[in-house]
Amino acid sequence: MPSIPLLLKVARVAFFAALIFTFYSAVVPPAHALELTPWDKATHFIAFYTLTGLAVAAFPKANLAVVAALLSGFGALIEIVQGLPLVHRDRDFWDWVADTIAIACALAPMLLYWWRDQAGAAQK
Repeated sequence: MPSIPLLLKVARVAFFAALIFTFYSAVVPPAHALELTPWDKATHFIAFYTLTGLAVAAFPKANLAVVAALLSGFGALIEIVQGLPLVHRDRDFWDWVADTIAIACALAPMLLYWWRDQAGAAQK
């Protein structure tokens, strides 16, 4: 079985590769971007749900609220960059909303697990 430090390195490489790929896909001309689904919001959801899972795996001791805030900020940054005339993409507030909902959905089971653990410990 691989060691935990090795798995953390792999998770971090995967997270940063996915982060770079997500940004690249967001700023290239739409004809060159990878479309996971025919609906843009679903593509945003899938990308940020995946990024969130990879971030938690890559940084297991990180505060989940900080992870959520940073990834949501990354989604906002993408929308700001897409609004630049140089990029020739459309800025869309609702894309950022889809990103943020995906982050919350990915973190929800982890928060419920934490809550259950905390509540169980408090009852002992």
